[in-house]
Amino acid sequence: MKIPFDNSYATLPPRMFTAMTPAPVAQPQIITTNAGLAAALGIDGIDTAEATQIFAGNSVPDGAAPLAQAYAGHQFGNWNPQLGDGRAILLGEVIGTNGIRRDIQLKGSGPTPYSRGGDGRAWIGPVMREYLVSEAMHAMGVPTTRALAAVTTGENVYREEILPGAIITRVAQSHIRVGTFQFFAARGDMQALQALTDHVIARHYPDATGPAELLDAVIANYAKLIAKWMSLGFIHGVMNTDNVSIAGETIDYGPCAFMDAFHPDTVFSAIDQYGRYAYSNQPGIGAWNMAQFATALIPLMPDRDAAIDDFTAAVHRFPPLYEQAWLANFGAKLGLATPTDDDQKLVTDLLDLMTKDGADFTNTFAALGQHNARDQFINRDAFDAWQARWQARGPDAALMTASNPKIIPRNHRVEEAISAGRNGDLAAFHNLLAAVTQPYAPLTDATAAYARPPTEDEKVTRTFCGT
Repeated sequence: MKIPFDNSYATLPPRMFTAMTPAPVAQPQIITTNAGLAAALGIDGIDTAEATQIFAGNSVPDGAAPLAQAYAGHQFGNWNPQLGDGRAILLGEVIGTNGIRRDIQLKGSGPTPYSRGGDGRAWIGPVMREYLVSEAMHAMGVPTTRALAAVTTGENVYREEILPGAIITRVAQSHIRVGTFQFFAARGDMQALQALTDHVIARHYPDATGPAELLDAVIANYAKLIAKWMSLGFIHGVMNTDNVSIAGETIDYGPCAFMDAFHPDTVFSAIDQYGRYAYSNQPGIGAWNMAQFATALIPLMPDRDAAIDDFTAAVHRFPPLYEQAWLANFGAKLGLATPTDDDQKLVTDLLDLMTKDGADFTNTFAALGQHNARDQFINRDAFDAWQARWQARGPDAALMTASNPKIIPRNHRVEEAISAGRNGDLAAFHNLLAAVTQPYAPLTDATAAYARPPTEDEKVTRTFCGT
């Protein structure tokens, strides 16, 4: 297996990470590999026995510079000054065939100095969930980390019960987070903070001339990202600042989920007891997270008072940027290429009807283009009145088809795949992966079942983190 490494993070000040190798495992076996992504990264030999050993952490490939990154973060609003890669090792970076630099990281690869007493391992459930959801998000056009490979380890992981261990190989434009900046700002380490800022600008935002323009660029990307989540009924579940990618990608798929029946207050994460990261709260939390990023950058500015004013104004630009992106996304779902401010009410009125009738989020929008959305509603007279207003806008059917997925990784299907995978049966996982990575394709006899909402006894109301 050949990986064309070109490492840059490893050249930063050593206190920004801990250089170390993954902990080996007993008997790794491949769950799946991503040949298309490997080709885009210029990697050969992904399906070899040697590759399996690399994806398991048993062998460090030539050119790698393995390390665990340091970072901090606000977790559910509470400051934690010491986090870091507690169960992940960054193998190194490659420049893909499109010229974009990406990290290759093993997640679940054993303890690090940042594990805080944890075992640094993952069990097969979270690995399958992240693989399925991240690849589905990519297929739906959402900026996201990707999954290159997944392996079982041949070892047990001990949580509330004994579970089969696994490792996912994750690919990202970088694993630098808001919490990475917070780590050095909180310590008053200006040298490291400046080095990190320079690295991020050169790597992700080369048009930025300093911290202020970097802040503007990250805010713009993050607003667009959350608007995309909202348009798909996606709930991240753990929007802590250590889970906010500076590159503007969705990262850290823990207790994430897609809604079935629409309700703005939906929460799945078992650790989100007060609904901080509920569906409807995601935009507000996004602005809050950007305020923490701005705070971390202020020490780099020569005039602190002026920077506070300027950065506050920058954070206040998040809501209108989000609203603009939200309207563009939902407008496209209604077949409106250039939605107007009046169309915002058209969207919210539909969402209100969906909330009252418990209409399925994904299927309602998909059905609009097939002229059978009425079947999703109990109060069909109210829907008919809304539909007349919508039809008067002249929706574009082709735009709707391209904007409304028919298949998402529904929670009950993901849990079905995980349950089978725990017992060594990978068929459900592979079948679901094939379906969710073709989300806009016409439904067939083989895929129609994946578009079906859960029955009452299939509903998954709580999702869990893998730690």
